[in-house]
Amino acid sequence: MNADIVLVRPARAGNVAAACRAMKNMGLTRLVMVSPPSEMDRREARALAYGAWEVLDAAVIADHLPAAVAGAALVVGTTGKRVDDTWTPRQLAVEGPAAGRLAVVFGPEATGLRQDELALCHRLVHIPTDVAHSSLNLAQAVLIVAYELRLASVPPAAPEGEPRLSAGEMEVVLEDLRAVCLEIGFLNPQNPEAILTEFRRMFARGGLTAREGTLLRGLARQMRWAAGRDR
Repeated sequence: MNADIVLVRPARAGNVAAACRAMKNMGLTRLVMVSPPSEMDRREARALAYGAWEVLDAAVIADHLPAAVAGAALVVGTTGKRVDDTWTPRQLAVEGPAAGRLAVVFGPEATGLRQDELALCHRLVHIPTDVAHSSLNLAQAVLIVAYELRLASVPPAAPEGEPRLSAGEMEVVLEDLRAVCLEIGFLNPQNPEAILTEFRRMFARGGLTAREGTLLRGLARQMRWAAGRDR
């Protein structure tokens, strides 16, 4: 995933270490910090980064937020307040990566990002927690955002033992659908590809299995038989 996690003035070394572990859990490795806590080398803090020490040790230290995000195409700041036009983490995961390199910025645990720092961000993301207990610690917030980014980046897998149809096999299914959809008047004969392209992309997103392709071809045949019977 082409994403940086940026921590601005984190107050506690243990929270940073735990955030590193959350990042590695979800396949993120690039950490940038602005004014990190001084006790990052303490054994107790490093223990919380168990298995993710390389993320912690490779962290880039920046003097200020503009320097921390200078290489990003899209800068998204996190906020504890639900304001107009904020993304949820899921919206961030769907919309954000298309811009290119992404920087997700987290503020200090107690106060969050300052207004001038939020103003530097292109978009804002808010994690919709329950009002009865809305606060999250830093590692929790990083984990939620990183999880959604990972979920959006991993293509759906076909069930085990059922490989997806190849592009050529999918075209055979689409040809059957084209024929029946033209016959029943669902497709515009002058431009059938407009709808068929949507079908093709929809099937590609889902990853059709051989059985699913057979079911669709059977459906097409049954539709043609029913259409002929009604004449």
